[in-house]
Amino acid sequence: MASHRRLVTEDYDYLMKILLIGDSGVGKSSLLLRFSNNTFTTSFISTIGIDFKVRTIELDGKQIKLQIWDTAGQEKFRTITTAYYRGAMGVLLVYDVTDESSFNNISNWISSIEQNSSDTIVNKILVGNKADMDESTRVVPFTKGQALANEYGIKFFETSAKTNRNVEEAFVTIARDIKQRIPDNIKPMPTRIIINEQDKPTETHDEQKSACCG
Repeated sequence: MASHRRLVTEDYDYLMKILLIGDSGVGKSSLLLRFSNNTFTTSFISTIGIDFKVRTIELDGKQIKLQIWDTAGQEKFRTITTAYYRGAMGVLLVYDVTDESSFNNISNWISSIEQNSSDTIVNKILVGNKADMDESTRVVPFTKGQALANEYGIKFFETSAKTNRNVEEAFVTIARDIKQRIPDNIKPMPTRIIINEQDKPTETHDEQKSACCG
């Protein structure tokens, strides 16, 4: 059966595609859930593939629709397709403050963005997640995260999806940074094409995984 296309005009001023990038288990899905639905759970069902959620915020009197994409927990940065990066305007690079390897891999993720992004300019923010965890379990101090952000010339937040610490601030900040580099007379992606329901990103589930992903 032939695909039926329809043009949908959205009630917003800007549509921004934002990616959550980072190692498995750093809490990307929890950050997305907290920001989009203001909910948190310590038991979650792993997504297979790629999923996204949408939330509209207001900045400087403009309606900003954020389309936030999250990779499956099983994904490794070497296997993420270029289609995931295509059209991305901003990236939250997420590591776990209790997992040093996830912090060390940030440089690999940045290289992946530079190699695969279709845009020459992509705003980035470094996010150290699970900041609510007991200090005895922390292995990446705040100063180390800030130093890495300074090295790449990007902003830095420590967050907790569990307590909602700095989650709103991180997403709003990257949206504001993107808006500031876009001329006011340009309205990015004012419309979208819906082909068929099956063409939308789908969410399938693996076995339930219990972990603190704050």
